[in-house]
Amino acid sequence: MNISLKSNGFTLIEVLVALVILAISLLALAGLMTTTTKNNAFGGHLTEAATLAQDRLEELRVTGWDNIVNGNDTNPIRGLNYNRAWIVVLGPNSPPPPNDNEKRVTVTVNWNDGMARSISFLTVITR
Repeated sequence: MNISLKSNGFTLIEVLVALVILAISLLALAGLMTTTTKNNAFGGHLTEAATLAQDRLEELRVTGWDNIVNGNDTNPIRGLNYNRAWIVVLGPNSPPPPNDNEKRVTVTVNWNDGMARSISFLTVITR
Protein backbone atom coordinates (compact mmCIF):
# COMPACT_ATOMS: atom_id res chain seq x y z
CA MET A 1 0.00 0.00 0.00
CA ASN A 2 1.33 3.32 -1.05
CA ILE A 3 0.21 6.21 1.19
CA SER A 4 0.87 9.61 -0.23
CA LEU A 5 0.71 12.74 1.91
CA LYS A 6 -0.57 15.42 -0.40
CA SER A 7 -1.28 18.85 0.96
CA ASN A 8 -4.08 20.74 -0.70
CA GLY A 9 -3.86 23.91 1.39
CA PHE A 10 -2.05 25.77 4.14
CA THR A 11 -1.43 24.26 7.53
CA LEU A 12 -2.52 26.04 10.67
CA ILE A 13 1.11 26.78 11.57
CA GLU A 14 1.75 28.47 8.21
CA VAL A 15 -1.33 30.65 8.65
CA LEU A 16 -0.30 31.66 12.18
CA VAL A 17 3.24 32.54 11.07
CA ALA A 18 1.84 34.68 8.25
CA LEU A 19 -0.47 36.49 10.70
CA VAL A 20 2.42 37.19 13.09
CA ILE A 21 4.50 38.65 10.24
CA LEU A 22 1.55 40.77 9.12
CA ALA A 23 0.92 42.04 12.67
CA ILE A 24 4.58 43.05 13.13
CA SER A 25 4.54 44.87 9.78
CA LEU A 26 1.37 46.77 10.66
CA LEU A 27 2.82 47.83 14.03
CA ALA A 28 5.90 49.20 12.30
CA LEU A 29 3.70 51.12 9.86
CA ALA A 30 1.65 52.57 12.73
CA GLY A 31 4.84 53.91 14.34
CA LEU A 32 5.90 55.38 11.02
CA MET A 33 2.55 57.12 10.65
CA THR A 34 2.93 58.94 13.99
CA THR A 35 6.43 60.09 13.05
CA THR A 36 5.20 61.31 9.68
CA THR A 37 2.32 63.20 11.28
CA LYS A 38 4.66 64.93 13.76
CA ASN A 39 7.07 65.90 10.97
CA ASN A 40 4.25 67.30 8.84
CA ALA A 41 2.98 69.35 11.79
CA PHE A 42 6.47 70.72 12.44
CA GLY A 43 6.80 71.68 8.77
CA GLY A 44 3.50 73.55 8.95
CA HIS A 45 4.55 75.41 12.09
CA LEU A 46 7.91 76.31 10.57
CA THR A 47 6.22 77.62 7.42
CA GLU A 48 3.82 79.73 9.47
CA ALA A 49 6.68 81.14 11.57
CA ALA A 50 8.68 81.97 8.43
CA THR A 51 5.64 83.72 6.96
CA LEU A 52 5.20 85.80 10.12
CA ALA A 53 8.87 86.83 10.05
CA GLN A 54 8.70 87.69 6.36
CA ASP A 55 5.53 89.74 6.91
CA ARG A 56 7.27 91.86 9.55
CA LEU A 57 10.29 92.39 7.29
CA GLU A 58 8.02 93.55 4.48
CA GLU A 59 6.21 95.94 6.84
CA LEU A 60 9.53 97.38 8.02
CA ARG A 61 10.70 97.87 4.42
CA VAL A 62 7.77 100.20 3.71
CA THR A 63 7.99 101.99 7.08
CA GLY A 64 9.48 105.48 7.30
CA TRP A 65 13.22 105.47 8.01
CA ASP A 66 12.95 106.98 11.50
CA ASN A 67 10.24 104.48 12.47
CA ILE A 68 12.39 101.41 11.81
CA VAL A 69 13.18 100.62 15.44
CA ASN A 70 13.32 97.62 17.79
CA GLY A 71 10.01 96.09 18.76
CA ASN A 72 7.89 93.05 19.40
CA ASP A 73 4.27 92.00 19.20
CA THR A 74 2.53 92.58 22.51
CA ASN A 75 0.12 89.65 22.09
CA PRO A 76 0.98 86.14 20.95
CA ILE A 77 0.02 85.49 17.34
CA ARG A 78 -2.31 82.75 16.12
CA GLY A 79 -2.81 79.20 17.35
CA LEU A 80 0.56 78.13 18.78
CA ASN A 81 1.25 81.47 20.43
CA TYR A 82 3.98 82.61 18.10
CA ASN A 83 6.01 85.45 19.60
CA ARG A 84 7.69 87.83 17.17
CA ALA A 85 10.42 90.35 18.00
CA TRP A 86 12.74 92.42 15.84
CA ILE A 87 16.07 94.08 16.56
CA VAL A 88 17.39 96.98 14.49
CA VAL A 89 21.06 97.99 14.52
CA LEU A 90 23.10 100.32 12.33
CA GLY A 91 25.02 98.69 9.53
CA PRO A 92 28.80 98.39 10.05
CA ASN A 93 29.58 100.88 7.27
CA SER A 94 26.82 103.33 8.11
CA PRO A 95 27.65 106.77 9.49
CA PRO A 96 25.99 107.70 12.78
CA PRO A 97 22.46 109.21 12.83
CA PRO A 98 21.09 111.44 11.40
CA ASN A 99 23.21 110.58 8.35
CA ASP A 100 22.84 106.81 8.72
CA ASN A 101 22.05 104.96 5.52
CA GLU A 102 21.91 101.29 6.49
CA LYS A 103 20.01 99.34 9.13
CA ARG A 104 20.28 95.63 9.84
CA VAL A 105 17.04 94.05 10.96
CA THR A 106 16.75 90.63 12.61
CA VAL A 107 13.24 89.25 13.06
CA THR A 108 12.90 86.28 15.40
CA VAL A 109 9.75 84.18 15.79
CA ASN A 110 9.50 81.82 18.78
CA TRP A 111 6.90 79.14 19.39
CA ASN A 112 6.44 76.00 21.45
CA ASP A 113 4.97 72.81 20.00
CA GLY A 114 6.10 70.59 22.85
CA MET A 115 9.63 71.88 22.33
CA ALA A 116 10.89 75.49 22.31
CA ARG A 117 11.63 76.50 18.73
CA SER A 118 12.62 79.68 16.91
CA ILE A 119 13.49 80.99 13.49
CA SER A 120 15.35 84.21 12.64
CA PHE A 121 15.52 86.26 9.45
CA LEU A 122 18.15 88.93 8.83
CA THR A 123 17.96 91.68 6.24
CA VAL A 124 19.57 95.03 5.47
CA ILE A 125 17.44 98.07 4.75
CA THR A 126 19.02 101.10 3.10
CA ARG A 127 17.80 104.62 2.41
